[in-house]
Amino acid sequence: MKLDFMLLDASYEVVGREPVVVLWGVSSTGERVVLLDRRFRPYFYALLAEGYEGQADRIASRVRALSKPRSPILRVDVVERKYFGRPRKVLKITTVLPEAVREYREEVRRLEGVEDVLEADIRFAMRYLIDHRMFPFAWYRVEVEDAGRQPGFRVDRVYNVVSDPQPLERDPSQALPELRVLAFDIEVYAKRGSPLAERDPVIIIAVKTSGGDERVFTATERGPGRYDDRDAIAEFVEYVRRFDPDIIVGYNSNHFDWPYLMARSKVVGVKLDVGRRVGAEPATSVHGHVSIPGRLNVDLYDYAEEMHEIKIKTLEEVAEYLGVMRKSERVLIDWWEIPKYWEDERRRPLLIRYALDDVRATYGLAEKLLPFAIQLSYVTGVPLDQVGAMSVGFRLEWYLMRAAFEMGELVPNRVERAGETYRGAVVLTPLKGVHENVAVLDFSSMYPNIMIKYNVGPDTLVRDPSECEPHGCNVAPEVGHRFRREPPGFFKTVLENLIKLRKAVREEMKKYPPDSPEYRLLDERQKALKVLANASYGYMGWAGARWYCRQCAEAVTAWGRNLILAAVEYARKLGLRVIYGDTDSLFVSYDEDKIRRLVEYVERELGFEIKLEKVYRRVFFTEAKKRYAGLLADGRVDIVGFEAVRGDWCELAKEVQAKVAEIVLKTGDVNKAIDYVRRLVAELRQGRVQLEKLVIWKTLSKKLEEYEAEAPHVVAAKRMIEAGYRVQVGEKVGYVIVRGSGRVSSRAWPYFMVRPEQIDVDYYVDHQIVPAALRILGYFGITDKQLKAAAAGQRSLFDFLAS
Repeated sequence: MKLDFMLLDASYEVVGREPVVVLWGVSSTGERVVLLDRRFRPYFYALLAEGYEGQADRIASRVRALSKPRSPILRVDVVERKYFGRPRKVLKITTVLPEAVREYREEVRRLEGVEDVLEADIRFAMRYLIDHRMFPFAWYRVEVEDAGRQPGFRVDRVYNVVSDPQPLERDPSQALPELRVLAFDIEVYAKRGSPLAERDPVIIIAVKTSGGDERVFTATERGPGRYDDRDAIAEFVEYVRRFDPDIIVGYNSNHFDWPYLMARSKVVGVKLDVGRRVGAEPATSVHGHVSIPGRLNVDLYDYAEEMHEIKIKTLEEVAEYLGVMRKSERVLIDWWEIPKYWEDERRRPLLIRYALDDVRATYGLAEKLLPFAIQLSYVTGVPLDQVGAMSVGFRLEWYLMRAAFEMGELVPNRVERAGETYRGAVVLTPLKGVHENVAVLDFSSMYPNIMIKYNVGPDTLVRDPSECEPHGCNVAPEVGHRFRREPPGFFKTVLENLIKLRKAVREEMKKYPPDSPEYRLLDERQKALKVLANASYGYMGWAGARWYCRQCAEAVTAWGRNLILAAVEYARKLGLRVIYGDTDSLFVSYDEDKIRRLVEYVERELGFEIKLEKVYRRVFFTEAKKRYAGLLADGRVDIVGFEAVRGDWCELAKEVQAKVAEIVLKTGDVNKAIDYVRRLVAELRQGRVQLEKLVIWKTLSKKLEEYEAEAPHVVAAKRMIEAGYRVQVGEKVGYVIVRGSGRVSSRAWPYFMVRPEQIDVDYYVDHQIVPAALRILGYFGITDKQLKAAAAGQRSLFDFLAS
């Protein structure tokens, strides 16, 4: 029989000394299905050394002689492949058990005539998806046989695969079936510092589902201060199995909620059997994500981490930023106060509301972020639970690995190497001052287009100029690296396909209204394609890349510098005032006709696309690079490079600077900005500013004992540890400065250990609020004394307009 299904995930099991690929999916009728394929076998390649190609059969015989009964070598085939673009002869070695590949590869690598062993580190389930050209969230038609009752799977049907799945074209409106989503969040009773699973119970598990259901599972009181969470965890497990979600979402769940539940369930004797494979509990997998068999576990914090404009990544901050839930509309309770609220029966309902608000915010974030995450999974071919936990480099690499398979290219091994530096992009020194009517021009996908135009890649890099014949080479300015013009290299081909595919998706979008589900799905897909294309240049310069090529990355930046400087020169010839330039952007005086001519020159003469990105009504630059504030036509203010977008200043300092920039740019009245700062200083001195706005967040980048200087966040972290809290490398420590004598660092305390009246107001005025405001106002001659003194005479911004 034929089955149409959408792929969700893939895994594998070894059954009776035979590997079985397990495909999890949803059928066209909405049934949750499992497809078992027993036909696929693991393999890897042995690259023959130059001069040994004629001895391929002899070396193949020696490989066969390594065969062991536990996992015999089934085949050794002599095949032709490309390695960094050059034809090579290789042995394709096929065995039975995936784990035997690791053992065989080391033995094969030692054989005479073998230069290297390749593709032995590709995980078996991913190898299956690559070889069968299968992508998560894509549809397939496959010949299957009913496998009958399979009590080991919690699905509607189990099938045995008879033939290779074939892609099934479907209308975009039918691309995704209705997927079941469950959001969850836990609260822990940790009265003695950081939560310890062996000691501290889970007191609340809150869930919200795509079916509209909201539940809380709570611990049972067994006496004063004694709470039993066994039933709460067991009820949560039963609920998950009953609702049967395809996707489970949490916020920081890979690093807290799941590991805590995994450890705690063992303490209380509950099997955390929440997957679709009976008896298989959640486990931490290769990219640090928690894998749940048959379900896609997504930690939304992974996506928040990539939003650099949000500096404090708490659930409530991210939810407010994305318009999911305002902080003013939800219950907010500091985590160290959770035990107090739980112990007090009058306040316990408020804690439960807090937990529900958390899970509602998590579910709301999922509605915002899952569409992009799903398309990223579809485009890269990486399952949804893994793709978010991966770095951008790894996402692109999996895409490249699939492209390599299609092009007959061997995938290089990952090699441990030290990072190498090279000269970066052009950043012009800005014209200091306030400028009106400033256009920002952006080169479209500058680096990917440079790589395409000049055929840049590790396989086209030429070290001997004589190799440039007969088609010639593209020579990078300044650095002199050469790249063959023909034939098209691996990266050029991949990038052209990515850009072509994105263009096709954008064309398809035009067929649908912007508020339609089809349009939104396609929009997320084109964003995912753009992310991959833009990552290609940085990937080549990443020391962990399989296709690492420092000369390639260096050449791309050299061409980029050359390109932007040529545009700057022509802009000046046209009479445009060049105010600033950074990497792939130019800031010039706005003149519609001259900008049109500049765009035409760049596209016609230089061969690159450039577009008018935005026009600032007014923009302010200091003499520093990458630091400006601009007022857009719609009244929004862009702030780049000031404390407003840095994470090592308190929230109040960032608010002050953003507000000062807004007042100055919108009203042109410097005095109004001065008055605003003075009012805020007065409020601070009167104790009318929330403590939370004074917290300074700093990440612990290494172990405490490795810090030579006693930095404030290190002192605060040590005080947390003394109080019984666990603090780990990579955590953000929130601290405030209190009154007293001695160095500032000695007066740094964790913010949750301090009362508002202990705050050193003078420190915040002198070292946070006033300096932050002066980064803008200092340009206009304003001093710290003026910000702290009585009202000054009127001064207009227009007195300071750049000439």
